[in-house]
Amino acid sequence: MKEKEIFTLGDARKLTAPKAFVTMLKPAGSSCNLDCSYCYYLDKAMQYGGRNAVMDDELLEMYIRQYIEANEVDTVQFCWHGGEPLLLGTDFYRRAMALQKKYAAGKRIENTIQTNGTLVTEEWCGLFTENNFLVGISLDGPQDIHDAFRLTKGGRPTFEKVMSAISMFRKTGVEFNTLSVVSSLCGKRGGEIYRFLRDKARSRYMQFLPAVEHVADRPGYHRPVIVPPETEGAYPAPWSVPAEGYGKFLCDVFDEWVIRDVGQVFVQMFDATLAQWCGIQPGVCSMCETCGDALVVERNGDVYSCDHFVYPGYLLGNIRETSLKDIYATRKRLQFGLGKRNTLPAECLRCRFYFACRGECPKHRFAVGQDGSRKNSLCDGLYAYFSHVEPYMEYMKGLLMKEQAPSWVIPFARHNMGLML
Repeated sequence: MKEKEIFTLGDARKLTAPKAFVTMLKPAGSSCNLDCSYCYYLDKAMQYGGRNAVMDDELLEMYIRQYIEANEVDTVQFCWHGGEPLLLGTDFYRRAMALQKKYAAGKRIENTIQTNGTLVTEEWCGLFTENNFLVGISLDGPQDIHDAFRLTKGGRPTFEKVMSAISMFRKTGVEFNTLSVVSSLCGKRGGEIYRFLRDKARSRYMQFLPAVEHVADRPGYHRPVIVPPETEGAYPAPWSVPAEGYGKFLCDVFDEWVIRDVGQVFVQMFDATLAQWCGIQPGVCSMCETCGDALVVERNGDVYSCDHFVYPGYLLGNIRETSLKDIYATRKRLQFGLGKRNTLPAECLRCRFYFACRGECPKHRFAVGQDGSRKNSLCDGLYAYFSHVEPYMEYMKGLLMKEQAPSWVIPFARHNMGLML
């Protein structure tokens, strides 16, 4: 279907506001010491000729300078990602920290990094604490779920190493959150996974990302390659979580959280949902009306609009040839972001939960709406989740309007669920 030409007052306000965006930097490209079955980034090495070169110091300095200059706000957040960014070693990041100070120009610099956790050492913990890094660590849940997909290139499990890294984080005071992929194994185990992360990993900040992909077989390649669904020969990946499974997972996690942990444990999805109910920015691009404000910078300087759309057709430019500020200002990036809303089928825009869902992430739009437009394949599960949490979100919204803590929802939730106070 042809994209609708819609440009709202909110779009105009955003366009004329001071430039503020984030970048996910891939300094080691797709290089990784693991071979996770569901990883959508390992295959990017094929796109770059199979080479796994890393970002050189000249380009690193260029990126840091351009990124800080391009953001017209007081705080600039760096997100180091991969692949596995720890492969570059601590000296690389110490040089990066020095360059950040060199070009900060009075702005506050924040750093986050996402790691699989298997390379964490005391030295890394020292770097993280000294520079106030927020570390995201990938942990899918109990050992049987985590080790089902998160294996080394030699096929060995990684659970024990990840748990050891988390122990080091707690011992040394590294601030961390957990990122868990919701796969086909997780649909009926939401409560169990949440309790594990809370009680065993002692995670207080949790992110849950649904695995929904299409794959195609490639001759001579050791596994199916993740591809856009329209690719010839593409089929749903076996690890993909079905819509009803994702909905049940979210509902079960929410039920565990809302009766005892509100205000103590923070789940990104629930925070974003409450923000939507209150009419404020959700802080999660998948739940914003439009997107395109979280760019990806590859190790060679190539820039894309989104981590999930690193394909040749979505290339915006290269920072060696065009400044990051000018790349961000391109019409191609703007159209990509507006397309999140403008390509939705009419039934999505009429849905009573559109204000909360916003069509979720475009990468999951594998279903087809009544008018032929792409529709989120997780739609039924998301609708079930928003329906389930609606009374609790309304209650917490009321608490906030009275300047009361959202945690006061706990007695209401226990009573609503027939639990003893």
